[in-house]
Amino acid sequence: MFDPSLALAGLLVGFLVGLTGMGGGALLTPLLVLVFKVNPLTAISSDLLTSLVMKPVGAAVHARRRTVHWRLTGWLVLGAVPAGFAGAVVIGMIGKGVGVEDRLKVFIGIALVASVLTTLFRQVMDRRGSRNAVDVDAPVDVRPLRTVLIGVVGGLAVGMTSVGAGSLIIAMLLLAYPQLHPSRLVGTDIVQAIPLVAAATVGHLFFGDVQFGLAAALLVGALPGVWFGARLSSGGTGRLIKPVVTAVLLASALALLGVPGPWVLVATATALVVTVVLLPRRRPAVAEPERVPEPVGARD
Repeated sequence: MFDPSLALAGLLVGFLVGLTGMGGGALLTPLLVLVFKVNPLTAISSDLLTSLVMKPVGAAVHARRRTVHWRLTGWLVLGAVPAGFAGAVVIGMIGKGVGVEDRLKVFIGIALVASVLTTLFRQVMDRRGSRNAVDVDAPVDVRPLRTVLIGVVGGLAVGMTSVGAGSLIIAMLLLAYPQLHPSRLVGTDIVQAIPLVAAATVGHLFFGDVQFGLAAALLVGALPGVWFGARLSSGGTGRLIKPVVTAVLLASALALLGVPGPWVLVATATALVVTVVLLPRRRPAVAEPERVPEPVGARD
């Protein structure tokens, strides 16, 4: 039976993903587990299927704008695809044991904490502003082994928790390739995430617990949500909302890890303040020089 509350949750998550560029897995999986009381393995499996449908929307935009480094993408996929499938197999076997729900919550919580930390790290780098001065078409010296290892680590995280495609991999790419322009960093990550999430989804179809009705209800809201959020993202609203979302992610992570409520509130408030402080500065617009009218007959 169709559940409107799930569609509403999908709408909210899709909107925030489109508005802020944050990964859907970090938002949707804890929401399903903590609010809707969905089994963690079911939440991970169904979230991956939902993400697989949403990912091509953003990827098509970046491919059209030519902000994808295709060689880098290829090496990432080489490591991420088998790792994503393997992660799904591992978590599927663990998740079908007796009394393992708490263990899966810990896995998701750890992944969310890592996601928050990498988000803060990325804001520090963006605030420094050095990457924004890089030419979008500047050549990048691709290191195959390093890139494949990034794909492996990110793929395992996504396959096991559905978290990491939009946070962990971007942070590792930022460390490995600081000369990569921000738009190409995001575009490359989104495109490589399609085969990664596809491989992880296939693994969960065999070894996980994909609920097609759950995924369908989420997509009813998520697809228009991500489209509408992306339409508003250029207005700067996402920049203001991102600190709140980051704080909520940390609160979700700590709740999944069983941290007492008062400490969750303290940590969440701290994360909110730190994220606001680390917001990248807006560069003042450079006014065009005023044109002085030429004297009559100056061109004669």
